[in-house]
Amino acid sequence: MYLHLGKNTTVDADEVVAILDMDNLTIAKNSREFLKRAEEDGKVITVADDIPKSVVLCEESGVSRVYITNISSKALAGRVKRIKDFSGYSLINAGFFD
Repeated sequence: MYLHLGKNTTVDADEVVAILDMDNLTIAKNSREFLKRAEEDGKVITVADDIPKSVVLCEESGVSRVYITNISSKALAGRVKRIKDFSGYSLINAGFFD
C-alpha cells in the first residue's frame, strides 16, 4: 500500500518509520536539532504547499528521508493504521543518527 503525502508524492507504507506532528516535534530542542541536521544532510523533502503539519520519516532502499507535509499526522496515521505498527520505533532505531 502507498501513502500519499501531497504534491503527487507517495511512499510505500512499509518504508514509513514514523509519522510525527510538526507542532509537537518542534517543541523539543533535540527534535529541532534532528530536523536541522536532516536538512543539512539533504534528507528533507518538502511536499507541503501550505503550513506544514507533519513529518514522515522513511527508510527507502537503505536511504533515510524526512518528508514534511501539510497533511495532519492523524490523517496520515489513519491511512496506514491497519498495515503498519509504529510501536517500538524511535529516531535512533531508525538509523537516522548514523
